[in-house]
Amino acid sequence: MARFEMNASEMASMGGDNRADTFCEMGLMYATGRGCDIDLVSAHKWLNIAAIKGSDRAAELRADLAQTMTKMQLAEALRAAREWMTIH
Repeated sequence: MARFEMNASEMASMGGDNRADTFCEMGLMYATGRGCDIDLVSAHKWLNIAAIKGSDRAAELRADLAQTMTKMQLAEALRAAREWMTIH
C-alpha cells in the first residue's frame, strides 16, 4: 500500500484541484480496509490532512473515527499528519 500512498501524495503535492478528495479517499481506504489492512492511525492521519486542505466531509469522518481510537493512537496519528504537512 505504500506505493499507492506515495503516488497519491505526489499527485496531491503537484497542486491538483482535488487534493483534499484524494486524501479523504486514502483515509477511507485505511478506515475500511479497502485494498489494505485496516489502519486507524493512517486513516486518521489522511482524514486530518484532507480536513486541513478543506474537506468538510473528512473533518466529520475524522471526528467519528477519533471516538473509536485510543489516546495513544490519536497522538500517533496527529504526529504523522504534522510530520507529513511539514515535509510537503
